[in-house]
Amino acid sequence: MDIHVVRSGETLTSIAAQHGVTLSRLMADNQLPDPGQLVTGQTIVIRYPAEVYTVRPGDTLTSIAAANGLTVRQLLRQNPNLRGEETIFPGQTLVLSYQGEKRGTLSVNGYAYPFIDKGLLQRELPFLSNLTPFTYGITPQGGLVNLDDAALIAAANSLDVAPLMHLSTLTEEGGFSNELASLVLNDMSVQDNLVEAVKENLRSKGYRGLDVDFEFVFAQDAAPYAAFIARLRRELTPLGYPVIVALAPKTSATQPGLLYEGHNYRALSQAADQVLLMTYEWGYTYGPPMAVAPLPNVRRVVEYALTEMPAQKIWLGIPNYGYDWPLPFAEGVTRATSISNQYAVRLALRYGAEIRYDTFAQSPWFRYTDEQGREHEVWFEDARSIQAKLALIPEYGLYGAGYWNLMRPFPQNWLILDSEYNIRQG
Repeated sequence: MDIHVVRSGETLTSIAAQHGVTLSRLMADNQLPDPGQLVTGQTIVIRYPAEVYTVRPGDTLTSIAAANGLTVRQLLRQNPNLRGEETIFPGQTLVLSYQGEKRGTLSVNGYAYPFIDKGLLQRELPFLSNLTPFTYGITPQGGLVNLDDAALIAAANSLDVAPLMHLSTLTEEGGFSNELASLVLNDMSVQDNLVEAVKENLRSKGYRGLDVDFEFVFAQDAAPYAAFIARLRRELTPLGYPVIVALAPKTSATQPGLLYEGHNYRALSQAADQVLLMTYEWGYTYGPPMAVAPLPNVRRVVEYALTEMPAQKIWLGIPNYGYDWPLPFAEGVTRATSISNQYAVRLALRYGAEIRYDTFAQSPWFRYTDEQGREHEVWFEDARSIQAKLALIPEYGLYGAGYWNLMRPFPQNWLILDSEYNIRQG
């Protein structure tokens, strides 16, 4: 696999010829916003088939997979033109394997709202070990705020992707309630109700585990939070459900701030089966323009976490989005717009911007001027930045990657993931 960075004057046809691959393969793999027009600095992922198979009458994806020692999920990953569906026809060429060595094996989790586009989810599922519908809220009495998750669970099960239940203190207004968290953590009658509701929901919905995400926990509730996670694990382990807890991106045990003080890395990691490091949102809606997940920042969080917990407990958080900031930035006034990585490339094309790459942050960015004459700065993810983030997983021996979130298409991410890693089944 190669990552080609587009130079001025290049076309997809010239890039295909340069790398000795077909134009149709480049288009099918990368699903470019506009194959006829490329942006200087844009990335193109090149994969080189090692073994291919021509479909014969009577073949099914299942029979082809079995005859070649593969799974249907592997075939779907290696042939993104199938779009996650098993429909094939005689004469069609399928890739059975690609050239290149794998860097390692990892698990992949992705978060999705119930209103995700069905076709997009179908394309992404073959690359996942777990799917986590977002999110179950909590009532003040310890009940669950219901989630319309039946379709997501069914889709996950159809491809042997293990669904995880997500529990959070997110309110209808879109913020995390530290008051609600404190109530659950300190009022044992409320907590008793919640634990029973969680157990019943796991059983009745067919979930395979629990992912807990209490954010902005009061500092004084750090110990009760760890005790709550320990209780969940104690009660759910005999039932076969692992417990995962999401952690704010800390770099020290004493890091100040409401986001960090209620998350005790050592205590929570000892209480849970696994943790998700939420290693993103350095660049965020109300902050100054910068990478969403600068690699040095991500690395510092991982290295601190490894002083408090085993590597094999850690899922590394991976962002699947970027931001567009109007300039000049004014603190408390400027508000960035969250955008997809593909839309970022469309913006660069629309305004004739050249995509640059910050080698320190390991992230692409560009500036453009809109129709009103206002300058903008955009930071997003591309094949290079995703490759750099995923490389931390084998480097530190981490368990896997957790994507926030699956709601926007990012085909190059899945190409990198499948080309360089074996993906565990959930």
